[in-house]
Amino acid sequence: MLVPGVETGASDMGLITIQLARELFYTITLLVWVIIVVYPITRYTYNLMIKHGASHIKAVYYNRKIIHILAGGVVSILIPLLRYETPYTIIPMIIILAVAVYLPHKKGRLLYWFQDPDNINEVHFIIMWGVVMVLSWIIFRDWIYGVIPVSFMSFGDGVTGIIRNLLYNKRNKSWYGNLAMLVVTAPVGYILAGIAGLIAAIVASIVEHFEVSKRIDDNITIPLASFFTLIIFIHLGI
Repeated sequence: MLVPGVETGASDMGLITIQLARELFYTITLLVWVIIVVYPITRYTYNLMIKHGASHIKAVYYNRKIIHILAGGVVSILIPLLRYETPYTIIPMIIILAVAVYLPHKKGRLLYWFQDPDNINEVHFIIMWGVVMVLSWIIFRDWIYGVIPVSFMSFGDGVTGIIRNLLYNKRNKSWYGNLAMLVVTAPVGYILAGIAGLIAAIVASIVEHFEVSKRIDDNITIPLASFFTLIIFIHLGI
């Protein structure tokens, strides 16, 4: 127990070291989970879908959404639940994952079961996951305002992609998918951040429908638009 007026420098340093060690253990465990999702799980689902008659590209895009949900979404939720107090071990994990996913594109040796040679958006997903989560910690000292936009990008956009994949045999935008996204994101936003979260969910569900360019895809616009919407409406006291 820390007593006011008493020097506790060594004790504090020990507590910080223990906390960082705990967070490092959690981060390594989460990294292993992501690797399991990306390799054995989605390779299995790819082979299963191909076996049952799905086209290669359709299986690839289903897998991308599975990764969105099981890796990006689940890990974001676990960060506050595991009571992370700093982003110091999370940042290296993001860098490792972003480089690991980018290099197959660079070297022309794609992880065929979820990567598309014409679409590098999974790299954007990882980077924006890290940017929004870390900004949430820096600005609010609270992970939840990062979890909300990441959940929109992971679960909301994941459901949108699955709906589109069911309806069409190619990657395209559909308002049916955006409606499904809103059904998922609206309650999440409202439960976690009230009216501000609900408005952010609506913004994210609309923004997803539009792509500014091939370089600025919805993995960038969804988390940024919803995060800054949260900041604005929280600042306004809504």
